Amino acid sequence: MTQNPADSKLKLMITAALFAALSCAATMSIRIPTPGTGGYIHPGDAIVILSGIVLGPVWGFLAGGIGSALADLLGGYFIYVPVTLAVKGLVALSCGFIFQHMKNTPRSRGLAVVLGGISDIVLVAGGYFLCEIPMYGIPGAAASIPANLIQGTGGLVLACILYPFLISVPGIRQIRNQIRTQH
Repeated sequence: MTQNPADSKLKLMITAALFAALSCAATMSIRIPTPGTGGYIHPGDAIVILSGIVLGPVWGFLAGGIGSALADLLGGYFIYVPVTLAVKGLVALSCGFIFQHMKNTPRSRGLAVVLGGISDIVLVAGGYFLCEIPMYGIPGAAASIPANLIQGTGGLVLACILYPFLISVPGIRQIRNQIRTQH
């Protein structure tokens, strides 16, 4: 039975909205305060990574960026909303591109998740550092780097743990395969 293209698009949009909500919830669920910029470490990066992997670059960008920015908005970190939208969106975008360009073997997909996690570490630590320089100066912005490295590493580990479970869900696997065949 072939699926109507409009139904496929609707399923993708709904899944992206669910990933955005999950990203927001994961970001807000556990907050470990960090010194320097007043930020916090959270498990939301794992969902941002998985957003790009499951939804592809564009929908992943939207889900990861919007969900994470919404967490900042709801959490009172108003100044970080645009920065978070851009940085976390770029993380999901890069994870989506990495995953799309890896071969179709289980081993290479696992490697793609790890490389996506590494891109998260680099983009989050570097992105927030650059965006915080005008707010806090170089020393203040540099103070957030260690916490962002820890957060990114945690996101990488959690994404690697969650990926096999997530991709075993038939609907998620179907969406992932649908996106893979479009590119």
